Amino acid sequence: MILHYMHAEKFTNPFLEFMNENFSIDNHLFLIFENKKHEIKSKNTVLLRENLSQVKKLLIAVKYMNKAEKIIVHGLIGHNIYIYLLLQPWLLKRVYWTIWGGDLYSHTRKKTNVKSRIIELARLFVIKRLGHLVTHIRGDYELAQEWYGAKGVWHECFMYPSNLHQESPIQDTPHDGRNILLGNSADPSNNHIDALEKLRPYATENIQIFCPLSYGDAEHAKKVADYGKNIFGDKFIPLLEFIRFDEYKQLLAKIDIAIFNHKRQQGMGNITTLLGMGKKVFMRSDVTSYNAIRSLGALVYDIERLDLLPLEVNHARSNSKIIENYFSSKNLLQSWREIYKG
Repeated sequence: MILHYMHAEKFTNPFLEFMNENFSIDNHLFLIFENKKHEIKSKNTVLLRENLSQVKKLLIAVKYMNKAEKIIVHGLIGHNIYIYLLLQPWLLKRVYWTIWGGDLYSHTRKKTNVKSRIIELARLFVIKRLGHLVTHIRGDYELAQEWYGAKGVWHECFMYPSNLHQESPIQDTPHDGRNILLGNSADPSNNHIDALEKLRPYATENIQIFCPLSYGDAEHAKKVADYGKNIFGDKFIPLLEFIRFDEYKQLLAKIDIAIFNHKRQQGMGNITTLLGMGKKVFMRSDVTSYNAIRSLGALVYDIERLDLLPLEVNHARSNSKIIENYFSSKNLLQSWREIYKG
């Protein structure tokens, strides 16, 4: 039996649908921590309800983890998974860790108290001994080796249907000047202020800067909105209200240049979507996702060499084709088949 250890998140049901459509799931069991915002819709699930005691959750997890030949841990999220694995170290070689990003890069956060230091020691013990690591970003696997001494086998896989390239029926909207997308949320990790300073020399040019700020730190969102307005006036358009996904896709369709100033791997879904649409993307060159995209043969640009020149048509078409080929249903299906079979 293959056990999937998961939390009910926005990606969960699409992944369960993918599994039901493409695999015989009689040999799969989904152990899922309940989140009432996301109702789970699949057979072969065991739901760890929010009102269960921690002891009860532990007993259920221990029961199924020990029955499993393989344990797919969808993100090392929360403290429970470390407790379960510390208590059962003989299971570590069976574990396949799908690296989300935040679960790896928490290493870089300051450890300001005893609790955070203990958690980091637990992470060191667990990650070092995991049998398998799953990610499509080799640089993240190498960071797990560098930071935690990870010795597990790397499996290249982009993990979830949400990462699939999707043909967009939405056509580019004709417009004057340059439309710029800055960041993907109000999380301070977008380093908005630094990016706005890089854009300051273009303040008098015919540009519009769209900045998604509806998700994340509300206080930081206001700071960024005020800062952008102060430099660019009405050319800076902070998106402070949630918009529907189809509206967001329409926004992306009219973007010419996208800027992602994160200091770690983040926003990959947005980046690959924009590249697939033939947009020009600037990133920091010292993040693992920059090198991962370039290793595919796609063209992304270093934010330290920011310009507002349009992306040449042949480069746009090449990027779009590369993203379409790599982030394909066929590739995702084959990657998971190899993991389940191996």
